[in-house]
Amino acid sequence: MRPVRLAMVGGGPGAFIGPVHRMAAELDGRMRLVAGAFSRDPARSAAAAEAWGVRGYADWSEMIAAEAAREDGAQVVAVVTPNHLHLAVSRAALQAGLHVMSDKPATRDLAEARALAQTVAASGRLYGLTYTYTGYPMIREAREIVRRGDLGAVRKIVVEYPQGWLSRPIEREGAKQAEWRVDPALAGAGCIGDIGVHAFNLAEFVGGLRVERLCADVSTLVPGRQLDDDCNVLLRFEGGARGVLIASQISAGARNGLKLQVYGEKGGLTWSHERPAELTIDWLDGPSHTLHAGGGYLSAPAQAASRIPTGHPEGFIEAFANLYRDFAAAVAERRTDAGLVPHIAEGVRSMAFVETAVAASRDGIGWVTLDGSIA
Repeated sequence: MRPVRLAMVGGGPGAFIGPVHRMAAELDGRMRLVAGAFSRDPARSAAAAEAWGVRGYADWSEMIAAEAAREDGAQVVAVVTPNHLHLAVSRAALQAGLHVMSDKPATRDLAEARALAQTVAASGRLYGLTYTYTGYPMIREAREIVRRGDLGAVRKIVVEYPQGWLSRPIEREGAKQAEWRVDPALAGAGCIGDIGVHAFNLAEFVGGLRVERLCADVSTLVPGRQLDDDCNVLLRFEGGARGVLIASQISAGARNGLKLQVYGEKGGLTWSHERPAELTIDWLDGPSHTLHAGGGYLSAPAQAASRIPTGHPEGFIEAFANLYRDFAAAVAERRTDAGLVPHIAEGVRSMAFVETAVAASRDGIGWVTLDGSIA
């Protein structure tokens, strides 16, 4: 299969997630970066393009128009900018006939997400979201275990995502990655929109149930900060299952402590990002056991997501790469969906979660209904 041609908006010098997208997209040889508008600074964008040996543009709208007109132009646009540009860039790319792979969240707020959903539907093009953790082999195995009914009916889902890097107001000390994440005009929401959406998406992806109601405490604990930096949310899923979601960026000492637990009638499973190649199953009436990535006993989705034999570590880049590999295959095969790659429906639901939780916490109104519909 010829590599799918990729262009990127954002991700230039000093960016964290842009280089991750580039490495992941090209890891399997299924995609090839051919162009980019990597920075608002034309000189920095040109420098990145020269370093990576691709076509460089000073402006993302110019890039989309030029690449859509070229016979050898990009087929997919990766959107790796701060949140406030996600709608404009994604919409322009889709309307130009290009597919879109966007960093999460889909947009800055729910209204923008629903507007983007209409554009996706009208475009007939693929749209994907890099909810990275859905690419891990053992997360896909956990999803299959739940879907098969091995645990029985799901009763409780607990997902926690503690970080500590924003425990101090480093946005006032020149920390670029912090500056835009705590700016309402650029990010829209704080911790809940940055990592809370990962936790929410993971709970629904693995648990196979949609959140119907929630009760939220969304807080700003660093004095002077404009956006939230800590959130604690009780969840009620369809069918009656209960849940707890914790996301924090002021948990001093925590690094990237994502952890998921799903409990059914017969037992529960546990996955931790600190040991991503393992999945532990604890049975009510049987011994506990641990599954390992790369094992021949795993489900087809989990085996397809593992590149190397069991016991060899795979991590963040490879999980990202699984999403890009799946997306590239869908583009090349002219499919109408990209399988396990999260799409605009997940994007809308995540922004509905953010907006509902923030409003409920602010207004102190307790349990509220989550409306994650497209319209």
